[in-house]
Amino acid sequence: MPDVTTATRPITLAIMAMGGQGGGVLSDWIVHLAESNGYLAQATSVPGVAQRTGATIYYLELFPEAEAERAGQDPVLALMPSPGDVDIVLAAEFMEAGRALERGLVTPDRSTVIASSHRVYGITEKSAMGNGILDPEPIRDQLRQHALRFIEFDMEATARRQGSVISAVLFGALAGSQTLPFPREAFEQAIRDGGIGVVASLRAFDESYQQAQGVDPTSGSSNTSPRETEAFPKAGESELDAMLTVIDSQFPEPVRQVVYEGVLRLIDYQDLTYARDYLALLQQRQARLQKSDTDHSCMRELARHLALWMSYEDTIRVADLKIRRSRQDRVRNEVKAEPEQIVYTAEFMHPRVEEICDTLPAGLSRWVMRTDWVRRPLAKLTQRGRRISPQRLRGFLLLLSVASLRRWRRRTLRYRDEWQRIEAWLTAVDRAFGISPDVALEVIKAQGLVKGYGDTHQRGLASFNSVMLAFERFGEEPDAATRLRQFRDAALADEKGEALQRSIGEWKPETNLEAGTSRIAVKQL
Repeated sequence: MPDVTTATRPITLAIMAMGGQGGGVLSDWIVHLAESNGYLAQATSVPGVAQRTGATIYYLELFPEAEAERAGQDPVLALMPSPGDVDIVLAAEFMEAGRALERGLVTPDRSTVIASSHRVYGITEKSAMGNGILDPEPIRDQLRQHALRFIEFDMEATARRQGSVISAVLFGALAGSQTLPFPREAFEQAIRDGGIGVVASLRAFDESYQQAQGVDPTSGSSNTSPRETEAFPKAGESELDAMLTVIDSQFPEPVRQVVYEGVLRLIDYQDLTYARDYLALLQQRQARLQKSDTDHSCMRELARHLALWMSYEDTIRVADLKIRRSRQDRVRNEVKAEPEQIVYTAEFMHPRVEEICDTLPAGLSRWVMRTDWVRRPLAKLTQRGRRISPQRLRGFLLLLSVASLRRWRRRTLRYRDEWQRIEAWLTAVDRAFGISPDVALEVIKAQGLVKGYGDTHQRGLASFNSVMLAFERFGEEPDAATRLRQFRDAALADEKGEALQRSIGEWKPETNLEAGTSRIAVKQL
C-alpha cells in the first residue's frame, strides 16, 4: 500500500483493460478525482493489438500539488510503468493481471492488485481442438505471493447485475481498497461529474466498494434453487415443470444442473419432445450407475455429452443462430454501434454438397448423391461459397427458409445418421459401464472429438471412430482407461489424426485401426 502521508514519490497506477471495457473512462475518473482533491495527475495510454481486441495499458501518476509548491518546482512524472515501481494494478480481466505480473509491475513490497476473476478467452484458447482454456490457478498463486495485497472477484458479473460497465466496478474496488488518499464521496463525485451513465455506474460502484472490503452484497438475497432462477421457455410450461420434477426426484444434486442445461439446450434446438427423449435416455442409465458411479462423474459427463451430441450443428442450426436477435445485439455491442446506426454483417457460407444432402430427406439425399447429372452441377454451384448479410431482406429470407426446416429435421439424412451414431455410442457406454466406471468415463468423453460441421466434423468423427474401435478391441484390458485417455488427448493434438495413429501404434504396433470398421462408425457420404 503506498505511503500517502509523505510525498517522496508519486502514487503510480497501471490499468490493464481491453477494448470496450472503459479503461479510458476509468483513467479519466481517476485524473478528475486527483485534480479535484489537490493532486497533479498525468495519464498516458499504450494500445495493444495482440490478443482479443488488444489490451491497453493506461498509466497514471499522482503527485500532491502542495508538495510540488513546497519544493518550488513541478514534479517529473513518467510516461510508462517501470518494473518494481507500480503501487496499484487494476486488471479488467484476470489474465491481464497475469500480464502485469509477467512484466514485473507487481512487487511484494509495494503493489496492490485489483483484478476481475472473469476471463475473456484468447484466440489460441478458442481455436484449440480440445479444452484450450488456460488454468488460472498458477497465476492466482503467483499474484498472492508477489503482491502486497490482492483483491479479486467477478467484476463482469457485478457490472451485469447493475447494468453498468466494468470500469465503474474497478473504480468502486479502487475506492474500497483505500489505497488512495481520497474519501468515498470524492470517488462518487468524479462519476457524477463525468455525466455519463451516472445512476448505473454509482450502483456498480457501491456493490464493488463493498466487495473490495470483503462484504458480499448479494449474500442472503436469494435462497432459490437453480430451477427457480433459470429463465425457462414459456411455451409448454406444464410439460416443462413435469420434466423438472423428474430431474429433481431422480437425479442426484451434482448432476441436476447439467441436466437442466441439457433440457434447455434441446428445447431451444428442437422441441419439448426432443428434450423428453434426452431425459429418457439418461433415466435408463441412472439406476445402473447409482452404485458404481459414487462421485457422479460418469452421469454428469454423460448428461453433458449426450446433450451436445443431440444438438449437433447442421445447416438448420447454423442458419437459425445467424438470424437471432441476440446475435445481432452482440455484434452491435462489440462494434459499439449507436442506436440510430445500421450495422451489416457478412456471413461467409460455403455448404458442400454433403451438407446440402444432409438437410434433405434420406431417400432424396441418396438419389442426389448417386445421380451424377444432379450432384455435379450442384457441387459446381456451391464450390465458391457466398457472402450473405442477415440484415438485408434477401439474406434474411434465405437463412430464415433454411432455419424453418427445423420442424422436418427428424426426416433428414443427417438426423438419421447422427442418431445411429448416438445409439451405437450409448451401446458402447453401456458395455463400458460393465467393465469399470473409469473406462465408461473415457468412452463418454470420447464424444468430445465430434464437433462442428463440414470438414471439421468429418475429421473429428474419424478420430472418434478410431478411439471407439480401440475400445472395442482392447476395452477390457487392465490399462484400457489410461490408454483411451491417451488416445483422446492424441486426437486433440492435431487435426489430421497423425498423433492419434502414432499413439495407437505404440500401444499395439501390429494393429492398424484405420483398416478396421467400428460398429459405431456410420457410413458417411
